Amino acid sequence: MIALEGLSMDLGGFRLESLSLRVAPGEFFMIVGPSGAGKTLLLEAVAGLRPLSSGRILIAGKDVTAVPPEKRGVGIVYQDYALFPHLTVEENIRWGLRFSRKDGSGSVDRLVDLLRLRPLLRRSPGTLSGGEQQRTALARALAVQPSVLLLDEPLSALDPAFREELRDYLAEINREGMTLVMVTHDFGEVLSLGDRVAVVSEGSLQQTGNVRTVFREPANRTVAEFVGMKNIFECEVRHGKAFLGNGAVLEVEESSPAGTRLAGIRPEDVALVRDVPDGTANAFPGRIASLVPRGMAFEVIVETEAGIRLSASVLSSVVAAGGVPVGGRCVAAAAPDSVHVF
Repeated sequence: MIALEGLSMDLGGFRLESLSLRVAPGEFFMIVGPSGAGKTLLLEAVAGLRPLSSGRILIAGKDVTAVPPEKRGVGIVYQDYALFPHLTVEENIRWGLRFSRKDGSGSVDRLVDLLRLRPLLRRSPGTLSGGEQQRTALARALAVQPSVLLLDEPLSALDPAFREELRDYLAEINREGMTLVMVTHDFGEVLSLGDRVAVVSEGSLQQTGNVRTVFREPANRTVAEFVGMKNIFECEVRHGKAFLGNGAVLEVEESSPAGTRLAGIRPEDVALVRDVPDGTANAFPGRIASLVPRGMAFEVIVETEAGIRLSASVLSSVVAAGGVPVGGRCVAAAAPDSVHVF
């Protein structure tokens, strides 16, 4: 459906560098990366709102690099809404229909009811809450019935209950065949909605792939740190063992690539137990150094006797029950097949 081929953009002090990727028809494609990585610029390039320095953009097999935005069949929803302040909510929603060959009147009525906008139709954007403006922007983008919908942090301004409803709605229109490309910082959204994900950093594409593969098998340190792989160690890998610089040894899968590498373990793959049978692989006695709140879980930092620090993810209910007290002793363990060597 979408193909970016060698896409480059030069914007003074920032450059999007020779980026190529493909989004399949009907795919829910996610784009993640640090702030200032170029994610929004990428969406704007696909929408035709930013000129390219080089490369080309194809949508449904057609080169649209020189095609104006209104003729690309693409809708875009910005994080900051980008509504016309001099128009009412209804006029904003119907704005794109002026350039569309499709009769969107029925679509508009359905969207207005679905997104709970009917009481707001005569109001101006300046009188709306952030969530109401975001719903209006989404309705405007969908009113023209685009083949591709580009979303820049569309759920960030919504209250939790409606965010869940809108997330379900996006999943529904994706199941009906619409191709969605969404920028987000919320890993929960990536895991629950995305088919594939691209990680962008400093204007370059770091990794693209199946969502769970990228999270569990990052291609480099930049991706690993961004997707939350807290336990990363420089090592030398030989014959199924990773030798760390301080003398500690991790058992890894025999098929792991040899040589100077990085070994990474996700916090949720580190188990904290009181004791383990002798001979258990990657079992490190230690002491709980600190607890860091992470939403519905805590990151538990363990200083091990082997001289390495391990982060584990533990449910808040376990912490509340006193199961992992700071200063308490435990064994941090990770199975060899949970150690990613890259």
